[in-house]
Amino acid sequence: MTTATRPQVMGILNVTPDSFSDGGRFDQLDQALRQAEQMIADGASYIDVGGESTRPGAESVGVEEELDRVIPVIEKLRAETDIAISLDTCKTAVMAEGLKQGVAMINDIRALSDDGAIDLLAAHQADVCLMHMQGEPRSMQQSPRYEDVVIEVKSFLQERVRACEAAGIARERIFLDPGFGFGKTVRHNYQLLQRMQAFHELQLPLLIGVSRKSMLGHVTGREVQDRLPASLAAATIAAMKGARIIRVHDVRETVDAIKVVAATLAGGDFS
Repeated sequence: MTTATRPQVMGILNVTPDSFSDGGRFDQLDQALRQAEQMIADGASYIDVGGESTRPGAESVGVEEELDRVIPVIEKLRAETDIAISLDTCKTAVMAEGLKQGVAMINDIRALSDDGAIDLLAAHQADVCLMHMQGEPRSMQQSPRYEDVVIEVKSFLQERVRACEAAGIARERIFLDPGFGFGKTVRHNYQLLQRMQAFHELQLPLLIGVSRKSMLGHVTGREVQDRLPASLAAATIAAMKGARIIRVHDVRETVDAIKVVAATLAGGDFS
């Protein structure tokens, strides 16, 4: 398997004071840039910049505050690196400013449901990741319910893809994310991971984010800062099941794990 077809690693850069894993660590511009530079050196193909925490129970952030957090970081990354930048936002106004700065992807937990978001993306060439979420971040983990989580998540994503295509967003620009931890119980999350191949029926690339999440802590009994081995296991499973992008906090270690996956899938053919 060549480097071009190997699953890519997306480094998470939360410029927030309250994200579940690294809140407050990178909310100053110089700290954020140093972290981004390290992730690039470690092999990240994307840096995913987010200015609003979406952890369970998180409070919403206003447009201006979110812009104040993310735009200076994006401007600096664009000026000083050639890394592909993903903007993690669900607000059309924030997307618009990010697109002006030349971000390569909009990563939206609400799958472009904000007013004007689909039309905005249709007028630009950036990729978009459509994610599934049941409920709102503030309350999504209170009582998530599904008859069949895989079928229902897949149906939702299929409907959003149709809406994007109808607005003029080419399929070649769309990624899908089942939304691990976003309105799902631990059982739902592992059912999604177990049956991940079902999403390939939609014939679109998958972006998978399970890094350090509570589904891993539930199984291992480890706190957030001690979930690296579990995160690598989940990333390896996702890559073996065909994920195109793995979104993680720990880039260097995940890149190594993905190289082993790629060598295995290629049967040792390193050409």
